[in-house]
Amino acid sequence: MQFENDIFISYAHIDDQSLIEGQNGWVSNLHRVLQVRVAQLLGKTPKIWRDPKLQGNDVFGDELVQSLPKTAILLSVLSPRYAQSEWCQRELSEFYDAAARAGGVRLGNKSRVFKVVKTPVPLEQQPPDFREVLGYEFYVVDEETGRPHELDQAFGSDAQRKYWAKLDDLAYDITEMLGKIAENGGGGVAAANAAGPAEGKTVYVAKTGFDLNEQRDELVRDLQRRGHEVLPDQQLPLYAEGIEAYLQEALPRCQLSVHLIGKSYGLIPEGATRSVLELQNDLAIEHARAGDLARFIWMPPDLQVEDERQRALVEHLHTDTPTHEGADLLLVPLEDLKSAIQESLEAEEPEEEEAAGGEDVENGAASIYLLCDQRDEDSVLDFADYLYDQGFEVTLPVFEGNETEIREDHEANLRDCQAAIIYYGGANDLWLRRQLRELRKSPGYGRSGPIPVRAVYVAPPETPQKRRFRTREASVIRGSSSFDPADLENLLQELGDQT
Repeated sequence: MQFENDIFISYAHIDDQSLIEGQNGWVSNLHRVLQVRVAQLLGKTPKIWRDPKLQGNDVFGDELVQSLPKTAILLSVLSPRYAQSEWCQRELSEFYDAAARAGGVRLGNKSRVFKVVKTPVPLEQQPPDFREVLGYEFYVVDEETGRPHELDQAFGSDAQRKYWAKLDDLAYDITEMLGKIAENGGGGVAAANAAGPAEGKTVYVAKTGFDLNEQRDELVRDLQRRGHEVLPDQQLPLYAEGIEAYLQEALPRCQLSVHLIGKSYGLIPEGATRSVLELQNDLAIEHARAGDLARFIWMPPDLQVEDERQRALVEHLHTDTPTHEGADLLLVPLEDLKSAIQESLEAEEPEEEEAAGGEDVENGAASIYLLCDQRDEDSVLDFADYLYDQGFEVTLPVFEGNETEIREDHEANLRDCQAAIIYYGGANDLWLRRQLRELRKSPGYGRSGPIPVRAVYVAPPETPQKRRFRTREASVIRGSSSFDPADLENLLQELGDQT
């Protein structure tokens, strides 16, 4: 279907009254900046329809009835007044009716209705058609008072920064929807030039407590910019059975699930005794065991929890082995989490190749690849010298030179070694997990099988992460405060059994 308008903005006119005399109202500002940002993303100005003259007591005119079926996207500015307005309900209803006659309001798993939440409205008070539509929340909740504060450029630099971040999310998603409409043979002034989303993978980014909403939005934004599909793509139901039914359908579509854990315990759905955070994580564990779902559990490095329920959950995530099975627990900055996710999504499954990986070197000595971070280059020398004195050929990573050559040398070491030992000293938890993933991928570098002996040597300095570290992918050796050959007794026995 061809459309005359790309976007129709539906709103209650009281929401466009300026808080500061002489300035544009909130909806007028949204209209202006959205038009500019979508135009920048499309390369052509979209046609956005909004009638600033209509009042709440006007007759629902023929102009609106005729305009709505000719509109590609309906953008509704939700507020208490919008939810109460018969006029706004009519606009919403007319758009849904027109969409039903033209093939439906959804394209794929995306809705042509965009819900911009200016002021929060309880879900049960929202129009029924609206309740499953994901909202773009242009407000933040004060952690101390629980009160929502609208994001308005008049409220200072922090509110302005968050406003622009949310506006950018909205503009990108509108651009993507215009692209889907164009792919399906429709289009308006701008839709015909819109590009569809890049091919990517599907990631479940779990709903979290209110304290991490901004971090979750940032993560979702990063994934979508890279062409990945992010679920959930609708509001989660308010009852436990509905959440479980949605996750049973959504998780099999995903290659990765990401769970952000903060200080807020989150909502407890009807019919449940635990929060939505726990329900999502438990179902992800079930699907990971049954299929090929990778998982990340992330907590801020400086997390301080006061809520007893959340404190128990955090402790459980740190110590429960089934929870960790197949999951990476990261206590790192958000940017490091983004890097770990992207590395996981870009990793290719190793192909089985016939090769003579793991053979002894010419002099008959077993080859050990001793992986370490550059900051531990000096600390690891006593460790390496001792292994060499025991008759092993020890290879350390190369840190200087051409990046391609360094990578080729690293892959060759993983291909040829009979043992790989990760020296976990001054590097962070994320670095360690990358090295473990490298060991898993080693058959793809030309080995005939996995590396026979794999170990992690936990060296000083001591940290909470190191004390909690455990893995089934390698032997774990907990080193003394200074290097002690006695710590390697079991490792040497294992090496002897293999060689």
